[in-house]
Amino acid sequence: MTTKTTTPHQNDKTTPHHRAEQLVAVIFIAITILLVATSCDNSTVTDYNSRSIEDMKKDQAELELTLEALAIDISELEDRVSELEGNEDSETSSDNTDSNTSGNQGSESPSGNEDSNTSVPESSENSLGVVRVAPGEAIQIRSLNVLSGDSAFLGIGNQRGIELAIGGYGEVLGFPVDLGAGVDGFCAADSGQTAAQTIVADERVLGVVGPSCSITATAAAPLITKAGMVMIAPSNTSPALTSDLAGNPGTEHVEGYFRTAHNDLFQGKAVADFLYTKMGLRTAATIHDGDPYSQGLATAFAEAFEALGGTTQSGRVNKETINMEPVLIELAASEPEALFFPVFRPVGDFIAEQAREVPGLENTNLISAPSLGDDFMRLPQSEGMFFSGPDIRIGVNTNQATGLSAEEVLADYMSRYGEEPSSPYWAHSYDATTMLLDAIAAAATVTENGSLVIDRAEIRKALYSTEDYKGVIGTLSCDEFGDCGTQRLIIIHHLDPENPGESRNNIVFEYAP
Repeated sequence: MTTKTTTPHQNDKTTPHHRAEQLVAVIFIAITILLVATSCDNSTVTDYNSRSIEDMKKDQAELELTLEALAIDISELEDRVSELEGNEDSETSSDNTDSNTSGNQGSESPSGNEDSNTSVPESSENSLGVVRVAPGEAIQIRSLNVLSGDSAFLGIGNQRGIELAIGGYGEVLGFPVDLGAGVDGFCAADSGQTAAQTIVADERVLGVVGPSCSITATAAAPLITKAGMVMIAPSNTSPALTSDLAGNPGTEHVEGYFRTAHNDLFQGKAVADFLYTKMGLRTAATIHDGDPYSQGLATAFAEAFEALGGTTQSGRVNKETINMEPVLIELAASEPEALFFPVFRPVGDFIAEQAREVPGLENTNLISAPSLGDDFMRLPQSEGMFFSGPDIRIGVNTNQATGLSAEEVLADYMSRYGEEPSSPYWAHSYDATTMLLDAIAAAATVTENGSLVIDRAEIRKALYSTEDYKGVIGTLSCDEFGDCGTQRLIIIHHLDPENPGESRNNIVFEYAP
């Protein structure tokens, strides 16, 4: 990622430093005029010998109050002038010399081969502001993922992928990276909004990796991006957050939102192709819970299945629903050959358990998505189900920023946390984090006083310009709506609830657009 910035012309005499000097001069002239004015009364010099001591004290008090109102923090102003002088020197130097910024671990660039202008980014009408990091301080980014509840398996894996990426990447232009404490988005809209408010309260934060769930993103992304930050989501897949893949923005799309996860329009096509083409099925039913993810994926599948020539019926439940019989009985009337329910727990637990007991669904193929997780796959009712999700065959892929392969990162994960990842999106989090750090490096300038100046708009520009980025999940390129994922998907057949790990390798279908 290459960032280019413009600097004021070297001979421009109205530089910030000159304007600051003029301001100081005007202030002192104003104070001098004030002192003269207080010694005069309607152009007549006051005879202080004829005035009382009380009158003179009154004049003195009025003068002190006036001067206090015009008080200037000269020390602070001089510091600002000095800083502007340093910036001018840096800009002048950059007009004469092309220099490369250093990358992670203090190398020439974050990925080893990228150039960046070292001038301080200038403000513009479209500016989102800059963040200044003083020597000895850290660059601030944040993780916003679900860390508790039934969907915590998604967020914990994401959080760990971010931590591993920061450790593998190292410093950005000689500055450490601080992730802060993980912020729990709870896979809900209201908690996503609260979490976002907590993050934007810290104006030092440059970007957020997360959230885990699409419903959280719909509430958090507008706040995060409005504050000038970027958001890169590793496991949000709702088409509403990016686009319809036909050049139209989704209903929840905002500038500054990106994701390394796939767009569910692709996953819907993958499931439809599998059921219609490979399995030869012609009828199907869907159940969703109204969540942007669940409804979006169920709709994407139905549209793709019908486009192939199949027929579908749809049903909806609430996330609090326990008795699934009413919706199951309704769908069973058409005797669907497949039932696709991309939902979260515990809704998925009840659907899988009760579907087998409903006449007309005894032999129906049940299929779901990564939203249910490994703990669901250990339940007896999960046996025989199919699951769609991202392609996890990533061992030989290498992240271009850290130089580590997926196999090496996975080994580090298991060594550090003592268990296998609970979700396939840990790798998407890893790549999202290095992409963010590369973009920060591309948008940053080291000033003569050793500070780091980072232009928020340039971070976005760098991410939107991402093309053929080598990550552990594969090659990533970002489109104008923030979709950056590889869009490679698989479907597995789950045969043994006592060994979910073995089922993850039982791939029966693969899809790539």
